[in-house]
Amino acid sequence: MSEAKRQGLFETVRRELRLRNYSLKTIKAYISSLRKFVRYFHPRHPRELIDDDIRNYLLHLLIKEEQAASTVNQVFNALRLLYVDLYKRPFVIGSLPRPLKEKKLPDVLNEDEVKRLFACVPNLKHRTMLMLAYGCGLRVSELVKLRIEDIDGQRGLIHIRGAKGKRDRYTIFPESLRKQLLLYWKKYNLGTSGWLFPSHTADHHLAARSLQAVTERAVKAARITKPASMHTLRHSFATHLLERGTDLRYIQALLGHQSVKTTEIYTHVSNRSLERILSPLDFLIMDNEHLPPDPKHKLFTLVPLVRFANGAEHREVRQCVPSNREQEQLTFARTAVLPARRYVKLAETII
Repeated sequence: MSEAKRQGLFETVRRELRLRNYSLKTIKAYISSLRKFVRYFHPRHPRELIDDDIRNYLLHLLIKEEQAASTVNQVFNALRLLYVDLYKRPFVIGSLPRPLKEKKLPDVLNEDEVKRLFACVPNLKHRTMLMLAYGCGLRVSELVKLRIEDIDGQRGLIHIRGAKGKRDRYTIFPESLRKQLLLYWKKYNLGTSGWLFPSHTADHHLAARSLQAVTERAVKAARITKPASMHTLRHSFATHLLERGTDLRYIQALLGHQSVKTTEIYTHVSNRSLERILSPLDFLIMDNEHLPPDPKHKLFTLVPLVRFANGAEHREVRQCVPSNREQEQLTFARTAVLPARRYVKLAETII
């Protein structure tokens, strides 16, 4: 396949995608996938390929290159556009199965880790951006494209324009960030319109990659060991709202999810329900079992039960945690008496 024909093919695909009003990011991803596909089968033309060729290519991506299923699915979509919509040959790709997507749970920072992350960003502009990303649940692409006129301080809302899927939405504006945002606005001499976070020139906004690099450095400085990126702040925003009792439908609207099923993934990483469940080991400890014989290394001390008038009981369990200062972690458990055993209904941990 000659260079001229390749460029003609890519331009045809680009025009088709623009006609369908696809985002520039999606167009770039499709063209990149097709370029790699054409190079792999060079000098054969894509019209000469059959379904077995495409099947082997997708297997090559999955097995040899170890590409994620979501990446291979994007390649599949690009090839479907090429063969079904442009070449009118649906039989070439119609019988091919899509790779099964992995059901991975998002990484979430706890509130202490979020505070440490902010504390490790000395630059006012960058720190304000990270706090907005967490406080509003923004994608990095939405954050860098914010304009001053999108901030509605009186209503406490931020207007997100042209987000994923070319959909607008409103999200909350953190009242606690109002003073810091005003300080940033004055320091950088911003006007009443234009980019909220401009680059070196006022005509362009700050690049998303620049902010991602800032986040990577802050994660290392804060000694956060779990995988964390700018998008982790968005996951943390949703999870923390859910743990504090916010309805899932409201979180869906704030995040801009088209389906509530996308938002439901945060129910699997929230500890709102899991924190009420005790491990079977805790039941054994509550019955004063498996205690170390050496009192110097005693892990648990059980205080006598306190019986209330209604028959309920309260026991304080003092757990000693190894540390330089030999500080103690206090665990309080409310128990109800059942025949032949005690059953722990709820445990709250105070550190």
